[in-house]
Amino acid sequence: MSAAAETEWRIVGEEVGSCNCDWACPCQFESDPTHGDCKTLIGYEVREGHFGETSLNGVRFAEVMAFPGPVYEGNGTKRLIIDEAAAPEQRDAIEQLLSGDYGGTYFEVFASMCPHKQETAIAPIEINTDRERRVASVRVGELGELSIEPIKSPVSGEEHRVRIDLPDGFEFKQAEIANAVRTRVAGAQPLSFTLENTFGQLNPFDWSPA
Repeated sequence: MSAAAETEWRIVGEEVGSCNCDWACPCQFESDPTHGDCKTLIGYEVREGHFGETSLNGVRFAEVMAFPGPVYEGNGTKRLIIDEAAAPEQRDAIEQLLSGDYGGTYFEVFASMCPHKQETAIAPIEINTDRERRVASVRVGELGELSIEPIKSPVSGEEHRVRIDLPDGFEFKQAEIANAVRTRVAGAQPLSFTLENTFGQLNPFDWSPA
């Protein structure tokens, strides 16, 4: 039996992300992205988790990804950034998880869709999220940042409550949808972009090999 097959793991926590699609993001339904391509910054905070004997409680990490077309067509580029507060064994565990070699549909899908991988970075990561209020921010050192607020009516200014329910979803079962006021990523192309007033997503995650 391979080491991957023998490694038991699970991570539970909060995800905050934005992309260049319009609100609701057609990619969530395996449709073509709003503008034909995909650019995204996602922050993850593990509230409780482990990889084998390694505790992942409190570990934060982020991913930047870019696809020249729809995600399902692949040919994407991604970069993993791990919080500088993570211990060396925790960093190694996160890298192994994101390789897709240890199971977990979410990790397997994006590993297979991103044949181009830039070197993993270590940076201070701050994640503040209030899913109920649809307010969040992510800062990844000098490499990227995003801010999220509720979608507001252009007529009355009142906040809209919008959710996506995916009972069979592999990323989430329910996500709060909001407005990503500004997203900035600084890096080597194609992982360098600035977005304003695009799709924002706040959701819990509970991932394991099963």
